[in-house]
Amino acid sequence: MPVPQIQSSAQVQTDFLSASDAARLVAHVGIVEVLRLVAEAVEADYGRWQDFDKSARTAAHSDRGVIELMPVADTRDYAFKYVNGHPLNPLQGLPTVMAFGALADVATGMPRFVSELTLTTALRTAATSAMAARRLARSGSRSMALIGNGSQGEFQALAFMALLGVRELRLFDIDPAASQKLVRNLQPFLPQFGATMVLAASVQDAVRGADIVTTATADKTRAVVMAGDLAEPGMHINAVGGDCPGKTELDAGLLQRARVFVEYEPQTRIEGELQQMPAGFAVTELWRVIQGLAPGRSSPQQITLFDSVGFALEDYSALRTMHALARRTGLLSQIELVPALADPKDLFAMVLQARAGQVVPLNERKTA
Repeated sequence: MPVPQIQSSAQVQTDFLSASDAARLVAHVGIVEVLRLVAEAVEADYGRWQDFDKSARTAAHSDRGVIELMPVADTRDYAFKYVNGHPLNPLQGLPTVMAFGALADVATGMPRFVSELTLTTALRTAATSAMAARRLARSGSRSMALIGNGSQGEFQALAFMALLGVRELRLFDIDPAASQKLVRNLQPFLPQFGATMVLAASVQDAVRGADIVTTATADKTRAVVMAGDLAEPGMHINAVGGDCPGKTELDAGLLQRARVFVEYEPQTRIEGELQQMPAGFAVTELWRVIQGLAPGRSSPQQITLFDSVGFALEDYSALRTMHALARRTGLLSQIELVPALADPKDLFAMVLQARAGQVVPLNERKTA
């Protein structure tokens, strides 16, 4: 009996962007330009919020950390991200946060693009922070305290310098080596912005007189990184680190003093600083501000707070941006994630052809 040949006329190759190629892409395009493009994509997608099927992420918690799945879809695209948060990982030589994700066609379910999302998550988090701050921080904000100088620190600093005009960074971390790492990494970028960095001795020293405060710490605990009485009139607080149940960074009293903005309220109630507050505590979803349905900052003296936990829509925005950039820069490769079948109802033909030694790996096939 002849062995069925596996050769489909349908396009079944999936574009792939590896971690190393994502880094090459950012280096080639320029990190500031990538941050700008991701911020524009996030803003555009929040501007069509109603087009998306949304849900809070699904989380599997352990005593060491959390693993989460984050889906979102519109009528054309389905996207998801797999991401973890394990604060003790650096002791084992692993990042605290690791991620990957995919874009697929809603019409067929075909996975169009698979990508690393560890580097990309850092970029989209910082881009979203700066995009939100454009509407929530005081006009002319020039100084930012950065509390927590780990993996997210450089990205937040660059986004606020490049996209918002911050010119003074005040750095504090309980681990001095983390702050020294951030200073070393950012030093080459400072001249193009005319910016300066100052190492603060404490949270109090860092935030005193700052226009913006970004908190980006990693410990999975109900911490009070910033006490309520440290928030000054007119300050904007960008709370990034509180992103899972049982993990907070801010004093509840600070939330009571501020006008609080969130990405997707059902998720933030479970995971963000908002988990400390009663169910009736009023917040504003950011998409309403972007669409002009709700005000952002309403006065120079108002304290604003962006309780950012990260939302799947932002990952979709980042995925489609990185896909386009990778195609433009020639950094996409292809993987055979889905079988190519002459008869799409005959999956078993793959096994028969493999037994006959006729399966040719994707990277060895000749293209017409």
